[in-house]
Amino acid sequence: MQQPYGLDIWGDQNFIIRDGKAHINYKSSPALIDITTQIRSEGITGPVILRFPHLIAKQIDALYGHFTRAIEENHYQGRFKAVFPLKVNQYPEVVKSIVEAGREHGYGLEAGSKAELILAMANTPTGSPITVNGFKDVEMITMGFLAAQMGHNITLTIEGIGELESIIEVAENTSFRVPNIGIRIRLHSGGSGIWAKSGGMQAKFGLTSTELLEAFDLLKRHNLLDRFTMLHFHIGSQMDEIAPLKRALREAGNIYAELKRMGADALRAINIGGGLSVEYAQHPTQRVRNYSLKEFANDVVFLLGGIMRAKGVEHPNIVTESGRFITASHAVLVTPVLELFSHDYQERSLKLKEVNPPLIEELLELNNMLTSGNSIEYLHDALDHLESLLKLFELGYIDLQDRSNAETLVHLIIKRALYLKQSNQLPEIERLQERLQERYLVNSSFFQSMPDYWGLKQHFPVMPLDRLEQPAIRAASLWDITCDSDGEIGFDPKAPLYLHDVDLDVEEYFLGFFNVGAYQETLGMHHNLFSHPSEATVLIDDDGYRFTNLDEAEDILEILDNLEYDPATVLKQLETRIAESEFMTKEENRDTLSTLKHFLAQNGYLRTTK
Repeated sequence: MQQPYGLDIWGDQNFIIRDGKAHINYKSSPALIDITTQIRSEGITGPVILRFPHLIAKQIDALYGHFTRAIEENHYQGRFKAVFPLKVNQYPEVVKSIVEAGREHGYGLEAGSKAELILAMANTPTGSPITVNGFKDVEMITMGFLAAQMGHNITLTIEGIGELESIIEVAENTSFRVPNIGIRIRLHSGGSGIWAKSGGMQAKFGLTSTELLEAFDLLKRHNLLDRFTMLHFHIGSQMDEIAPLKRALREAGNIYAELKRMGADALRAINIGGGLSVEYAQHPTQRVRNYSLKEFANDVVFLLGGIMRAKGVEHPNIVTESGRFITASHAVLVTPVLELFSHDYQERSLKLKEVNPPLIEELLELNNMLTSGNSIEYLHDALDHLESLLKLFELGYIDLQDRSNAETLVHLIIKRALYLKQSNQLPEIERLQERLQERYLVNSSFFQSMPDYWGLKQHFPVMPLDRLEQPAIRAASLWDITCDSDGEIGFDPKAPLYLHDVDLDVEEYFLGFFNVGAYQETLGMHHNLFSHPSEATVLIDDDGYRFTNLDEAEDILEILDNLEYDPATVLKQLETRIAESEFMTKEENRDTLSTLKHFLAQNGYLRTTK
């Protein structure tokens, strides 16, 4: 039976299963396993991030398409604009793809730090918007003035009165062009989901009503009211419900209308922030969001239009900053499985004696006589025998070889019973699978590649790249290669993951982790000094695919260099210690150093080439 792995829930028709393989559902539809095999033929081992720029373009087109449709259907007079928050993913290939795909729409960039602002100034097409959020000092504000001087359509969003005072100071002491000014408001309305604290009166950013009036007076007093062009709010990333957004829109819409009536004539846009949700669930009961992009766009346009008509105010332009929605789907983390922790329990591992303990002989008989009809009963008997044999080992009545034979036989019985009952998943089988789950060791670091799983228990869809026409019956826990017990994705009975029973001595097995293109890469930590995985950008056409970049993960010396070790000093220390060793001849000395340098020039993940 084919295993869909929830593709109909999280996949958004981006991937399909064909002939037992996961394929990209675009043009020539190459298989992920074939792309992976080609990358490994280039000598690159370990985990790899596969980037698909067409999925970024798809999301940008969908975002603009639905808002354009909603504006036309509701006879809304304002325009739709959007920016991508660089904090979501600043990697060069991602930014390049966003800029190229968004150029025809006038898609811009959002910055929250000085370094991000430099990226935005260097990459945003002239005329496309730049917004600057987050806390700012005079230097960062001055950089915003420089961007305006360069001709950028830039808006500095005020997060506090002190920032407005700094803008006034820079405006009065330089001749640079004054950028547009936005004000972030602290709404009473809160968000929903893990990041709900981004909204509400206790939020980290934004001005209260009292501070907003003070800011308005400051702008008016210093003749900057003509630069006040945007009202901004944000109620949290990954909104799982639409109702909190509706409340926030009503509140913000009325604030906007009041400011217009007070004389904020240049005010022409409402920035509703980010938060457009991505579906990560693989099981119907675990769905993350209760709305679609169509509903999201309809509600924003309809509610703001209604408020403005009621207040007699011109419709504002609508700006969004939804980054997760744009980039999450474009990246797939592919990693090989290194080991199954029951892998040694093969029939060839049995080393039976001429005379075995009676319980071992009974296990042999259970294994030989197992059928679909008696499999549950015999499985229970086998587990009971194993408990007895382990107790006999503790008491010294059987030896280590007997214990090994017992463990191997019971595991063989478990596997056969699961196969025999695969078409009849009784509750008892499900309970046994949960109890007898398999551990799959994957060649990656969850701390590096999926930090939101470790920090927030954020689920990411996972599935094998092939064998999808075969039954997957092993309840799976996933272990990474870090020296940390938290580097595990445990089996969840409420959202179970089943994988295949494979012999890794004769074949490879690859898993894909999906929707990892937002936040995970730049949040990833160098726990155990594992670096960012290798990466490949894959362009697909009607005839096949090609790589526009194939970048291997950092080698060991580069990793140490990033941690502020001097690679030359490290090498010198190693050379000295090798030279001082009493256990090597000069020839062995040279061979040792040569071998060590070879290892230092490789990436820090485990080598798995057969």
